[in-house]
Amino acid sequence: MTPLQSRSCLRWFMTTMHPVLRTSGLFKRTEMLSQGFCKFRPRILIDVTKIDMSTTVLGFKISMPIMIAPTAMQKMAHPEGEYATARAASAAGTIMTLSSWATSSVEEVASTGPGIRFFQLYVYKDRNVVAQLVRRAERAGFKAIALTVDTPRLGRREADIKNRFTLPPFLTLKNFEGLDLGKMDESSDSGLASYVAGQIDRSLSWKDVQWLQTITSLPILVKGVITAEDTRIAIQAGAAGIIVSNHGARQLDYVPATITALEEVVKAAQGRIPVFLDGGVRRGTDVFKALALGASGIFIGRPVVFSLAAEGEAGVRKVLQMLRDEFELTMALSGCRSLKEITRNHIVTEWDSPRTAIAPRL
Repeated sequence: MTPLQSRSCLRWFMTTMHPVLRTSGLFKRTEMLSQGFCKFRPRILIDVTKIDMSTTVLGFKISMPIMIAPTAMQKMAHPEGEYATARAASAAGTIMTLSSWATSSVEEVASTGPGIRFFQLYVYKDRNVVAQLVRRAERAGFKAIALTVDTPRLGRREADIKNRFTLPPFLTLKNFEGLDLGKMDESSDSGLASYVAGQIDRSLSWKDVQWLQTITSLPILVKGVITAEDTRIAIQAGAAGIIVSNHGARQLDYVPATITALEEVVKAAQGRIPVFLDGGVRRGTDVFKALALGASGIFIGRPVVFSLAAEGEAGVRKVLQMLRDEFELTMALSGCRSLKEITRNHIVTEWDSPRTAIAPRL
C-alpha cells in the first residue's frame, strides 16, 4: 500500500467510523452515554496493594476483561491491518476477534504467532461458504465463533452513501479470495450495502444457531442481543455466551446504548452463560461500569481502529495499556482487588430507585 492509498483509506475511516452520539431533529444514534448516567460508590480503607484484573473467558485465561471486537477492513486504517492488531492483542494477553470482512485471512492472522482469537461470522446465502469459513477458522486455531445476528440488512450508513464507499482495488476481503466474493462492485450509493444485499442471508433465524453447532465444536457467542426476550431464546438455542451490541450504533436508530441494555440481558441470562458488552467503551471507568452491571468482559472497536490508524501496532498496544491502567486505577479507588469484588453496589444509575441502607462490609 502506497502512502497515498493509506491516506485515502484513513479519510474513509474517519468519515465512516464517525462519532455516533448525535441528534438532528428526530434522528439519533447512540453508542455512548453521558457521563452523568452512572455514578460510582467507592468503598474505602481497603488494602489495594495488589490488584488482580485477570479473568477467564470460555475457559481461556486472559490478563484483563478488555478484548478486541471485530472491525472490518483494517488495512484501510493501516497497511499492516489485522496483523498489527493480532500482535498487539497477543502482547497484551487478551483476545482478538477477527471480522469475516477482514483484509487479512484467518490463516494469515494465525501466522502472526500464538494468541487467543475468536472469529466473527456473517451467514451468507451460500451455506457451503459459511461451512468452509468455520472449518478454516477451526484449523487456524480460533477458539470461538462470534455470530453476528443484527444484520439481515445493512443499516442506512449515510457516510457510506455520500462517499459511495467500496473496497479499494488494492484490497480484498481476504477470507473470500478464491470464492469470487472478495471484491465489492462500485455502486451509485454504498458498495458495502449492495454487497450485503447480494450475499448476506436475510432468512437467518434461531434454527441456524443450532445448525452451526452441528458443523463446529467451537463455542458460539451470539453478537447483537439487546433484549431479555432474545437472551432467553439464545440460551435455549445453545449459545455459549451473549455479546450485547448495537453494531456501533450503525444499524437501527433509537436502539439503546449497549450499556443501557446490558443489565436487562444480564438479569435474563441468570448466570447461565456469560454476557459481554460491545461498544461505547472509551475509558477504563467504562469497563468498571460494565462489570458492575454484570458483564463478564467488554470488547472495544473504534479505539483499536483509531489507534491502529495513528500508530499501527504500537498504537493498538498503547490503547490497550491505557485502558488497562485506567481500569486498574478505578478498581483501586473503588476498593476492589479482583473482578469478583466489583458489584452492583459500586454504582448508581439514572434508572435506579432511591437506595436503602446497605449493611457495611467489614
